[in-house]
Amino acid sequence: MSDPTAPPLPPSRPLRPEELAGFEGRPAAVSGRARDPVNPPMIRHWCEAMGDRHPAYSGPDPVAPPTMLQAWIMGGLSGHGPRGGRADAYDRLLGLLDRAGYTAVVATDCEQEYLRPLRPGDELTFDAVIETVSPLKHTRLGAGHFVTTRTEIRTAGALVGTHRFRILKYAPRPKPGKAAPGPAADELRPQRPRPVINRDNAGFWEGVAAGQLLIQRCAACAELRFPWLPGCGRCGSPEWTAVRASGAGRVFSYVVMHHPPFPAFDPPYAVGLVELAEGVRMISNLIGTEPGRVRIGMRAELEFLQVDAGLRLPVFRVLPDGADA
Repeated sequence: MSDPTAPPLPPSRPLRPEELAGFEGRPAAVSGRARDPVNPPMIRHWCEAMGDRHPAYSGPDPVAPPTMLQAWIMGGLSGHGPRGGRADAYDRLLGLLDRAGYTAVVATDCEQEYLRPLRPGDELTFDAVIETVSPLKHTRLGAGHFVTTRTEIRTAGALVGTHRFRILKYAPRPKPGKAAPGPAADELRPQRPRPVINRDNAGFWEGVAAGQLLIQRCAACAELRFPWLPGCGRCGSPEWTAVRASGAGRVFSYVVMHHPPFPAFDPPYAVGLVELAEGVRMISNLIGTEPGRVRIGMRAELEFLQVDAGLRLPVFRVLPDGADA
């Protein structure tokens, strides 16, 4: 909800291509160092949160899940401090965009490459470069520039992985005024972001369209999995079948979103990690109660929410104590 006492957002100004091009190829971070070495407790916490029971990540000689690559080099809530190696060029680029009115930021996507497994005790260092700064783009969130950085992660000088990360620095669209309620305001309301549907998850979204929550079952070892993946995380088999979930679950974890506000959402709202009766977990909105009343362990029941004419999503209604899911 917007603050009626807040000053209006300053208008954004177009940036000349030459103002932005000079940043490409400049460093974003130099000689950064991870705050902690690769360690079993963080691996265990990650696997528990993700529901990943692959045997390679536990036992006497575990490796870290490859997808933890970025987790090891994140600064946490307190930031990196001097260990992060933040480069002046990156700060100047973000400052330029801020002063031009592109004050909001949202992460859009990342690509990772894994060159060798990470093991407990590995001390990680990293360097990042500003790879590209896009021309002005017009998105549903507002007009802005995509900034892509590419980070190389090393241990003992050897490259172990790369992490390409893209953000959108944009000028938020003004929200519809309160004096324009009704259908006209609905038409002006920005749409929720659309899911990326590809050949690996198309079956899931076909199920949603049909009012079914589908999870995958490995045809070789019968392991159930979610989200949809091209191969089994347990045995590696690419063969699978789709199984309709019952829709019953429990809140395994949750957060209540207050900030940052996105134009298509009305904070606060609860986002939960729901453990389905089948044993897999999925992230979705929690509805049916005030966000502040959500608690871990509460029963939850699947519903399908028609967000708008072109978007239907599975969500979970939290049930009061004593109710059956």
